[in-house]
Amino acid sequence: MKNDTITFIDNRSGKKHNFTIKKGSSGPDVVDLTSFFSKTGMFIYDPGFTSTASCSSQITYIDGEKGTLLHRGYKIEDLAEKSDYPEVCYLLLNGELPSKENKERFISILTHHTMLHEQILRFYSGFRRDSHPMAVMVGIVGALSSFYSEKIYDFSTTEGKWVAVSRLLAKLPTMAAMAYKYSLGQPFIYPKNNLSYAENFLHMMFSTPCGEYKPSQASIDALDKLLILHADHEQNASTSTVKIAGSSGANPFACVAAGVASLWGPAHGGANESVIRMLNEIGNEKNIKKYIEKAKNKDDPFRLMGFGHRVYKNYDPRANVLRKYCHNLLKESDNFNLPLFKLANKLEEIALNDSYFIKKKLYPNVDFYSGIILKALGLPESMFTVIFAVARTVGWISQWKEMTEMSQKKISRPRQLYIGNNHREYIDILKRKKQKQMFPGEIK
Repeated sequence: MKNDTITFIDNRSGKKHNFTIKKGSSGPDVVDLTSFFSKTGMFIYDPGFTSTASCSSQITYIDGEKGTLLHRGYKIEDLAEKSDYPEVCYLLLNGELPSKENKERFISILTHHTMLHEQILRFYSGFRRDSHPMAVMVGIVGALSSFYSEKIYDFSTTEGKWVAVSRLLAKLPTMAAMAYKYSLGQPFIYPKNNLSYAENFLHMMFSTPCGEYKPSQASIDALDKLLILHADHEQNASTSTVKIAGSSGANPFACVAAGVASLWGPAHGGANESVIRMLNEIGNEKNIKKYIEKAKNKDDPFRLMGFGHRVYKNYDPRANVLRKYCHNLLKESDNFNLPLFKLANKLEEIALNDSYFIKKKLYPNVDFYSGIILKALGLPESMFTVIFAVARTVGWISQWKEMTEMSQKKISRPRQLYIGNNHREYIDILKRKKQKQMFPGEIK
């Protein structure tokens, strides 16, 4: 048998079926099982798609064992240290780093599309004042599809795709900042074309008509690096959601709104919020030892949030970079003396030196540092996932763009292992047995 195939043997019938092995430029080989059902009459059972390659892609590569993250072949550490967020956006979208002229043109496009249509601003008033900002973002991003509809734009063309790309990247910070301002009951602050991407975002979130906020360089750098380090992370839950929606030909703005909804889940984008809640629960440096022991106890429900990673079995490469900018921000604003950040600093020190954490490779991950950075910037936990959504938009739209440009396009259609009832005869309502049925929320 050739080395580029694998043989499946059905022990019930003795039949053999061969399947092609595909090799990528990096990472594990992949067995092409697209013909598995037609050959065997069976589906593949893989809950959560943990062993399934759902697509081919040239954008991002992760090696969890080695702690490697590459965007278009470039190490995330190099991009974070030497680049800025708009340049990383250009790279993810186009496959190459921009020339000086192309970078200036790209930034100019983003800068001149940051404004929102005035009618969109009225949408905010339709939400309750105490709405979670992510609830607002799901609605507002989805509403963009009514301003960029298929009647006006053909999103299958290069021009149409770039309308979606440029508007989303330009407008998400404005929309996010306005969601924050709405939650505070403050007036919306309009973008300024003379500011950088990160500085403009900070300006819209923290300036008021009474006084303009002038962020420190450490604040601008910390936010810029945070955006870079969250820009894309391969085929995660929210990215897969965007692509599944996009596979049906849905409006790209609606697809990204679906990604925002998926990111909202506490198991995905809410991890950095959990870090701050955990620190608040620990409360004091004196309690760290007790909570460390609780974390080591398998029978205790307490978990150290922001440590370890599902994908990275080594150190999260993004955490290494963000740690420096986190500490720079804390030093500049003298936040090291605040109880919460003193506690975080002590917890980090223990985790990096405790033999249990070293053995288990439970190092601080990107969520640990991003949670501290966002708190140090003055943002409430409810805004943490919103900032994540702004950063990840380029990953979503890059992956969507790549998928729509492939020669072979298929609508996503996972199958299932059905474990319900077989055929049942319909029973007239008067002949059915009495049932005890609870209806939660029923008015009594």
